[in-house]
Amino acid sequence: MSQPKVGILMGSPSDADIMRGAAGVLKEFGVPYEMKVLSAHRIPDKTADYARSAEERGIQVLIGGAGMAAHLAGTLAAYSILPVIGVPIDGSSLAGLDALLATVQMPGGIPVATVSIGKAGAKNAGLLAVQILSRSDPVLVAKLHEYRRAMREKIEAVRLE
Repeated sequence: MSQPKVGILMGSPSDADIMRGAAGVLKEFGVPYEMKVLSAHRIPDKTADYARSAEERGIQVLIGGAGMAAHLAGTLAAYSILPVIGVPIDGSSLAGLDALLATVQMPGGIPVATVSIGKAGAKNAGLLAVQILSRSDPVLVAKLHEYRRAMREKIEAVRLE
């Protein structure tokens, strides 16, 4: 793939199965991306460095998935002006509610677009990244229209007898 336009970050290697949902969507739409494990708590300096350098490296959207305290997306947003999409991951006894609240409750001035918990959220994060990128890419606009048309036709074709 060419120069990555989206950075997919996760707080732990155990989050990879879920975050592959975002990667799969980006692949489907032909959007180049990179995936890395970063942690707001365990390697905060590397996480901050990544966020600070993302824009100059051509990244246009950041997706941060994390569970439990889930400060990854917020940390990325603190160090970058790029759009950040947070994916709460259900990795605790609270079934992801803790991650959802940690991701969505950002202070005014540091926005994080937060999607649903887990696999559906990762898929939607990928789609939201494509939608953001499509504002300056007519090819992606056409692909999104086709994606929605195909999804609609699949549902309309269901027959329950």
